[in-house]
Amino acid sequence: MTTVAPESDVRRHELAEFLRSRRERITPEQVGLPHGRRRRTPGLRREEVAYLSAVGVTWYTWLEQAREIQVSAQVLDALARALLMDPSERTHLFALAGTTDPNPNAPCPTVTPSMRAMLDQLEPLPACIQNSRYDILAYNRTYARLLCDLDALPPEDRNCMWLAFTNDDWRAAVADLPDVNRMMAAKFRASMAEHLAEPAWKTLLNRLETGSPEFREIWARHEVVDQSGREKYLRNAHVGLLHLEHTNLWLGPTSGPRLVTYVPLDAASREGLERLLEMAMVEGASA
Repeated sequence: MTTVAPESDVRRHELAEFLRSRRERITPEQVGLPHGRRRRTPGLRREEVAYLSAVGVTWYTWLEQAREIQVSAQVLDALARALLMDPSERTHLFALAGTTDPNPNAPCPTVTPSMRAMLDQLEPLPACIQNSRYDILAYNRTYARLLCDLDALPPEDRNCMWLAFTNDDWRAAVADLPDVNRMMAAKFRASMAEHLAEPAWKTLLNRLETGSPEFREIWARHEVVDQSGREKYLRNAHVGLLHLEHTNLWLGPTSGPRLVTYVPLDAASREGLERLLEMAMVEGASA
């Protein structure tokens, strides 16, 4: 007698194999990540896909292991974007998951080569691409040294919320730290309203509450604000005080990724950014 596996089991295993195949075809450079050393497998690592999709590493691992877990349309959308899926692949992904695509014709913006080129062309203006969870997905050389040495941090720590509340260099660079952090926490709460059930958001929130008493105190206030830009004073460790205007350029819906830039508001700040870029270029040439 031949035993036929339930359709749900077949779907889960097909979904797992499809995700694995998409992951293995993409290089770190295609999504704005450093290649790094000791890379034994082709394509992206599971933790890199989890990072780019803003989901938990364990949860994504279970997904590739075809375990019985629920996958929301929002998470599938994030995976499609992170894995650079074209419209046909996106349709296939949602079909395997047995979930209706809420926006079947939506493009899947991510850190494409053209976006990387745009970040480079904006120099000496500091610029980066962030998602709504404040993960820093890509950045140019000036931004890398604006608030701390981003290149020295592991990818999982390149999150503005985490750095603002735990990284000494980042905190020392922000002139009005208490007001800025209060504002960031309020923006994070407003953004999180659309992602309350997603593992990566809950993981980050737990990490912040565990790692920062300051964050816990601010978070308990339940303040919310929108994602508007503002003027900032930053004390850069290399070039001194900078007077900048922080702006957001949305790359999709306002809950999605955005281009963040810092524009100098006076000649001294412009000169400071130019010196910062020169330092980065010298360091890059000697590396």
